[in-house]
Amino acid sequence: MTAVRRLSLVTDEGPAPAPERPKGALRIAIATQDMKGLNAHFGSAKLFAIYDVTPQGSALVEAVSFGEVSDESGKHRTEGDDKITPKVEALKGCHLLFCLAIGGPSAAKVVSAKIHPIKVPQPSSMEEVLSRTQSMLKTAPPPWLRKVLAEAGVSTAKPSFDDED
Repeated sequence: MTAVRRLSLVTDEGPAPAPERPKGALRIAIATQDMKGLNAHFGSAKLFAIYDVTPQGSALVEAVSFGEVSDESGKHRTEGDDKITPKVEALKGCHLLFCLAIGGPSAAKVVSAKIHPIKVPQPSSMEEVLSRTQSMLKTAPPPWLRKVLAEAGVSTAKPSFDDED
């Protein structure tokens, strides 16, 4: 079984469950090897940085760490060596998953967990991913993102200025 560790801010009362997603925020996961940027394939990611993103800003919610990861070959090391299901379970509640690559079976599991995978062609800093997500939220989101936002209960209605002249 794959070891999963959740790293989050704690109070004097001890570890808290993952914070509730603020109203209007989109929860995203970023596949990373070092918490500095989007720089990992889904299966080989040692960590996932989880953020809540709104048009106005973003906040780190938690980091999820995995003890063992795949080697990016697309093959399990041993029969029954499932590294994907624990990752999908750990990311439940996220709306978007940013990664460098994701295989078909993994993508199917992610989508069935109501998480939309987004393959990014090259490594990016965390700030770039967060900024691009905020920009998508501020402007007219593409149809696929409007669907994700609707399922997440995030309003995409823009204020109307038609009354002003």
